[in-house]
Amino acid sequence: MSGTDSCNTREEAPICQVCPHECIIGEGGMGFCGARGEREGHIVSLNYGQASALALDPIEKKPFACFMPGARILSYGSYGCNMTCGFCQNADISQVRTCGRPPTTYLSPEALVAKAKDLADVDNVGVALTYNEPLIAPEYLMDVGRQVQAQGLILAVVTNGYASAHVFDEACSVSAAMNIDLKCFTEEGYAKMGAPGGLACVTRNIRAAFDAGVHVEVTTLIVPGISDDEAAFCEEVAWLAGISPDIPLHLSRFFPQHRMVDAEPTDLSLMRRFQRIAEGSLTHVLLGNV
Repeated sequence: MSGTDSCNTREEAPICQVCPHECIIGEGGMGFCGARGEREGHIVSLNYGQASALALDPIEKKPFACFMPGARILSYGSYGCNMTCGFCQNADISQVRTCGRPPTTYLSPEALVAKAKDLADVDNVGVALTYNEPLIAPEYLMDVGRQVQAQGLILAVVTNGYASAHVFDEACSVSAAMNIDLKCFTEEGYAKMGAPGGLACVTRNIRAAFDAGVHVEVTTLIVPGISDDEAAFCEEVAWLAGISPDIPLHLSRFFPQHRMVDAEPTDLSLMRRFQRIAEGSLTHVLLGNV
């Protein structure tokens, strides 16, 4: 799939290979994610080091339930995303094409990691790339990851997992932990979120992270009409348990926002029923936003 209007279909235009969209981007244009473009014949990261958010968070907020509990982590966000979820919780920085580019400040990998190092005395353990989709800027992720490792800190990545295999596997090589969104367990659901082939891509990457020795936690936001089908959810739970019953699963409650402001919040009884279902196969099942 190519990107939208600014993704040029000229045969000579380069193809971005960071995610399954494989945007063909014309000179001066940008890809589907709003954060990659062509400059002088090359695909480049437009959001490299462009910080839209920076905060020292409890690691549980990412969320991580079973990774370095009680620690804090310096959390960095930029802009852009390669999915177009109607329920996006961070649309102001993620949905560049519809919401515009947010104000940013340049922060080099060296400067970000130096900030993280300076916060070690308040229990900071490293850097989390979060808030928007970090895997659409693999250049920055890898540069930060190498700096983090050199300083004896850790890198945590909060991602939708919708990335090309080579990009994802390289990210695993510098990441200590990942929380990966498993948005739903049907390809039809992923298509609604602007991510064709998303289920196969994300499940492949969850398994790859686990096999690479990365600490993996999974989050599913229970959204009416997207991820609230009980049969599909049972398939998701069985699939996760098949990798390891010890993978923590975060079930998060949907509240109306972005393009779904007229929808109802997820029913609490459904959240608790899904938790009971998951607890039949998984060791750690947590409810969020309840």
